[in-house]
Amino acid sequence: MRLFLSDPLVARKKMSGEDRWFFRMHGFLGKIEIHLFCFLDYNKALSVVEEAMAIYPNETDLYNRRGLIFIQTKNFDQAFSDLQRAIDLADKKDAAFNNRASVFNGLGDFDNAIRDANSAIAFNPKSGEAYGNRAVAFSGKGEHGRAIDDINTRLKLDPEGQAGPLAHRGKYHLKGGDLESALTDLTRSIALFEKNKVEPVIALCARGDLFRFRGEFSRSLEDFDRAISSRADFATAYTGRGLTYERMGDLKRARSDFEKALGFPAQQYDSNLEAQITARARLAALDSGEAQPVIPVTTGKPVAPFAVTTSPLIAPVLTAPRLPSGSERQGRRVALVIGNAAYQKAGVLKNPLNDSEAVAAALRNIGFDEVMVATDTTKERLTAALQRFARASDAADWAVVYYSGHGIEMAGRNYLLPIDVVLRTDRDVQFEAVPVDQVMASIDGARKLKLIVLDACRNNPFADTIKRTGPREAVTLDASNVGEIGTRAVGRGLGEIKVKGASLVVFAAKHGQTALDGEGRNSPFAIALVQRVATPGVEMNKVFRLVRDDVLEATAGRQEPYTYGSLPGKEDFFFVSK
Repeated sequence: MRLFLSDPLVARKKMSGEDRWFFRMHGFLGKIEIHLFCFLDYNKALSVVEEAMAIYPNETDLYNRRGLIFIQTKNFDQAFSDLQRAIDLADKKDAAFNNRASVFNGLGDFDNAIRDANSAIAFNPKSGEAYGNRAVAFSGKGEHGRAIDDINTRLKLDPEGQAGPLAHRGKYHLKGGDLESALTDLTRSIALFEKNKVEPVIALCARGDLFRFRGEFSRSLEDFDRAISSRADFATAYTGRGLTYERMGDLKRARSDFEKALGFPAQQYDSNLEAQITARARLAALDSGEAQPVIPVTTGKPVAPFAVTTSPLIAPVLTAPRLPSGSERQGRRVALVIGNAAYQKAGVLKNPLNDSEAVAAALRNIGFDEVMVATDTTKERLTAALQRFARASDAADWAVVYYSGHGIEMAGRNYLLPIDVVLRTDRDVQFEAVPVDQVMASIDGARKLKLIVLDACRNNPFADTIKRTGPREAVTLDASNVGEIGTRAVGRGLGEIKVKGASLVVFAAKHGQTALDGEGRNSPFAIALVQRVATPGVEMNKVFRLVRDDVLEATAGRQEPYTYGSLPGKEDFFFVSK
C-alpha cells in the first residue's frame, strides 16, 4: 500500500509537515481498518492503534478506532472512555457524536444513541448522518413513524445521496407493516445504487424478505441470488435465502444455505452475527427430524387495527417414549399459566384464554410435573396465584410463568393488569396493577431455571383516559397509537427489563413495540411458542430464536419477540430432550 510513509517512493518525496502527517496518519488508519474489518484481528489492530498513538497522542480518529476495537473485545468501559475522549478532542463535534451514536445503535442502546444524535444535530442542524443515526435508534425502539420522519429530513438535506436513506426508509416501512411503501423505497434504492455502480446488497436482502412474506418465493430467491453473487461472504443473504427455501418446503437447500451462513466471520454488532444466530436455530430444528410449522402467507396489512390473520393452531403431540424423564428433563418442572381477557373497564380480549389453554396443554404434553392455570384474575386472585406458585417454585428445579393479557409500563416499571383495574389516575397503577418484579419474585426459589414469558398486550389501555398527577416526565404514557378498546394494542409497549442470574424473560414483542392479536383463536406469538416448545433436542435459547423468527414471518416483520437475560454456560436446557 503506497500510502504508508515507510514506502520508499513516498519517503523520497519532499513533503510539507502537513503532507507527512496525512500520509503517515492515513497509513496507520489503513492498517487498522485491514486488521479490524478484514481479518478481525483485534490484537493486531490494537497494536497498530497504540503505535500510532505514541506518535499522535491527540488524534480523534485513533481514539474512535480503539474504542471500536474495545467494543469488539467487550471491554466496554475502556471503549466508551475512548469514544468520550474522541468527542473531547474533536474539532467537529457533530462527527464525533455521530460516531458514538452509531456504536450505541450497534449495541442496541437506542436511548443513548438518540442523545448523541441530538447532540450532533445541536452542533450541526444540517447533519444528515445525525438524522440517519437517530432514525436507526427510533426504529430500534419500535417508533418506525419517527424513524421515517428523520429519513425524510435526511433526504431533504442531501438530495444527491438518496440510495442509502431510501433503503433504510424501506426497511422501516417494512417493520411498520406497510409493504407497498417498503417495496417502492427498496426498488428505488436498488435502482440508484446500480446507477452509481454500487451493489445494493442490503436493499436486495430486505426486498427478498418482503417478497418471502408475501409468498412471492421466486422473486425472493432472485433478490437473494443477486445479493450472494455480489457479496459471497454475506451471511444475511444465505440465511434469508434459506428461510425462503424453508417456506417453499425445500429443506435440503434450506439446510445448505444455513450451513453456508455459518462459514463467515461476524463482528460484535453486524448483521452477519444476527443471521448466524437464526441459522444455528433453524439447523437445530431441522436436525430434530420434526415437521416444520407451516406459516401462512401474509400481506402485512392488519385485518383489524392491531391484529393479523393467523392459521389454526396445530400443536405437536409427543408419544410417551419421547417424553423427557428423570435427569433428561433436568429435574422437577413447574409452571403457572395466566390468561386475562374479560377486562371490566378495558374491553374483552379475544386471544388470552385460548392462548393460556394452548400453552398449558403444551407444557403438560412435554412432561412438566405441575401446571397451574389462572384465568380472568382480579388483583387479589392474581396475587394469591403468584404466592401459591412461589411455594411450588421453592421445591422445583424449573419455574415458568406464562402470562397473556394486558400489560403496561409506568414510570419505568412494567405491570400486569388484573381484570378489575380502573386506573383513574397514574398513581393508581401501584395499587391496582401487579408489578413484573412480583412475578419474578414468585420464581426466585427455583434451583436451576427461572423463565417468564409475557404474551401481554404491552401497552397502556388507559392511555387516553388516565389522569396525570405527577411530573409529566415521570409517567410513561403515549396515546399517539390509540386503537379500539378490545384490541391488544392501544398505546406503546412494555419497557426494557433487567434480568439477573440464570433467568430469562421473553417478551412477545420487543420493548416499545406492540404485540399483535390473531384474528383466529390464538395470537401469532402463542402459535409459534406452542409449535416450537415441543421440538426435541433444541436448546432453550434456540427455541426462543425459532419463536422469534416464526413470529416475524407470520406478521411480515411487524412483531419481533425479544429475550432478556442469559442461562449459565455450564448446562444446556431443553424443553424436550433428543
